[in-house]
Amino acid sequence: MSNHELERRAEDLRKAIRHHDYLYHVLDAPEVSDEEYDRLFRELRALEEAHPRLRTTDSPTQRVGGSPLEGFQTVEHVAPMLSLDSAQEEGKLRRFDERIRKGLGDETPVEYVLEPKLDGASVELVYEDGVLARASTRGDGVRGEGITENVRTIAAVPLRLRSVDRPVPRLLALRGEVIMRIGAFEELNEHLMRSEKMPFANPRNAAAGSLRQLDPGITASRPLDIFVYDILGLEEGEDPPETQSAGLRAILDWGLAPSEMARRADSVEEILAYHAELLERRDDLDYEIDGIVIKLNDLVHRAQLGSTSHHPRWAFAFKFPPRKEITRVLKIVPSVGRTGVVTPVAMLRPVELGGVTVSRATLHNVEEVARKDIREGDRVRVQRAGDVIPQVLEWVEEPGRERAQAWPRPTACPSCKTALETRGPFLVCPNSFDCPAQLAGRIQHFASRGALDVEGLGEETARLLVSEGLVMHLPDLYALDVEKLTELEGFAQKSADNLLRAIRESSPVELRRFLHGLGIPEVGAAVSRDLARHFGTLERLRSASAEDLEEVEGVGPKMTEQITAFFGNPRNAALLDQLVSGPVELIETEGASDAPGPEAPFAGLKFVFTGGLERWTRGEAKERVESLGARVTSSVSKATDYVVAGSDAGSKLEKARELGVTILDEEGFAALLEDRVGG
Repeated sequence: MSNHELERRAEDLRKAIRHHDYLYHVLDAPEVSDEEYDRLFRELRALEEAHPRLRTTDSPTQRVGGSPLEGFQTVEHVAPMLSLDSAQEEGKLRRFDERIRKGLGDETPVEYVLEPKLDGASVELVYEDGVLARASTRGDGVRGEGITENVRTIAAVPLRLRSVDRPVPRLLALRGEVIMRIGAFEELNEHLMRSEKMPFANPRNAAAGSLRQLDPGITASRPLDIFVYDILGLEEGEDPPETQSAGLRAILDWGLAPSEMARRADSVEEILAYHAELLERRDDLDYEIDGIVIKLNDLVHRAQLGSTSHHPRWAFAFKFPPRKEITRVLKIVPSVGRTGVVTPVAMLRPVELGGVTVSRATLHNVEEVARKDIREGDRVRVQRAGDVIPQVLEWVEEPGRERAQAWPRPTACPSCKTALETRGPFLVCPNSFDCPAQLAGRIQHFASRGALDVEGLGEETARLLVSEGLVMHLPDLYALDVEKLTELEGFAQKSADNLLRAIRESSPVELRRFLHGLGIPEVGAAVSRDLARHFGTLERLRSASAEDLEEVEGVGPKMTEQITAFFGNPRNAALLDQLVSGPVELIETEGASDAPGPEAPFAGLKFVFTGGLERWTRGEAKERVESLGARVTSSVSKATDYVVAGSDAGSKLEKARELGVTILDEEGFAALLEDRVGG
């Protein structure tokens, strides 16, 4: 190719990748499969490596890079990043509305924009000529820490703005909130605990801590996302959009994601209804919010009201009530997870917390128990950390009551009595395969929906099978018989038959799901998929060298060490041989070339399943459409193509009707499959 052709191809690839990034991260409506996207990315990277002069600072390949920093520079913001006046009381909200109307005059119509109050880390993004020039933390509102290299690693932050639907200003400063979604937060904490590191207390701390890493490579490994909600400043002479609503549309057009839940209102009653709606939806969201934000829509009206030195007079945060309650610790017991980490758990007098009755809460690790000085019998304040995991915050003093002795640090595993090992702040049972508690956890994970998907084999059943001695190792699952099962409490002939059938039908199984089910340290569902695609067969993976493993995208030295150690362990090797030479048949491929591409029948389509299906399990239906190139999500939006509604479908069905999304019953879904792929 000539130099001109090379330059043209590189630019075409950059444009295509940016377009697909926008569809995926902002509109949640991808047009191509992951494999096709990866192919484009690999081609661009290879082209730039072969011809370094083609590489640009805003190329998608330049997200992750740079050496660790010695420290953060102080950056002055384009415009002040003010905090918000806030309250939880309805009376203060009404007084805010009264001040707005009085300040603008009784004849001036008032319109607000309502948005969820995100609980993350506030940042400023500055673009020059459409290219990300710098990013900084909020700091004191006037100056923050320069975190440009870290923000560049966030896939949802475009390195170059879109100019398809509207021109890009020469200088544009935006304010957004970097978040970590709850599922990603839980996976990160699990990873940190396996690595003998302190977990984060909540997703907000995880997002903020990830942004302030001196090594951008660490930030890149963290699953961060962003919502952008304000235009802070433009080049002098350029006029901003006239309203907040128009500003949010502009932000979307430029390639960033504002909240989908923004709404206009013109009365306190509408604000209260929105607040109540989001409070009810709070538990169903996959990110944290702690209230709503009310902003004047008209920017001229904002300028008329102005700001104090601390907060704008035209905005107000109406917060949710805190999720904290006081109860009593009845007992502190050590609990062993499937990775062997021993976690102190507080058994509580039951208390309702955020609509959920809580009777146990984590104390994280023995050092945390000592630091907070939590003892049996204490009155304690508890909350649902990250709105998900109950945790004990502190003990509450009771004058005149004598406290129990400090909780004794356990020295032996409560499940198998093996001497515990200290690894950082954690106690760990090293007896992984012969520890009943760990084995029960491994069985549950092996049978989980993302792995072999054995219906009916949950936590309670796994523990029962281990405690009764019916399963001593994973292969024993396939030797269970009806007679032994029906002798167990809770099992009758039908339930025993159903479980055995589910175990039998879990094979054959895709290699990626089998790998995920093994619970290899550091290896989650995504890495299992990538390993299966890269190596194609289990034997090739088992015999792979460290160099071979590190050729897989996202697999580094530490993960390589864990994978090679797992497959090199004689007990693991024997277990694998038992499984794959007998009861488990693997569906192996020769790698990514066999994955559905953009020509797949459902490529780019987005499905949501709700309610119960009769012909398929939910997992089977999901696997079916994903194998045909579709994407399955848990929430309905305007970008959803089909909602498949079974029996007892709920709010997702109503949302689909409101948005005009195509709704299929089970018969209609079967007809769609028949029409597209012949069943």
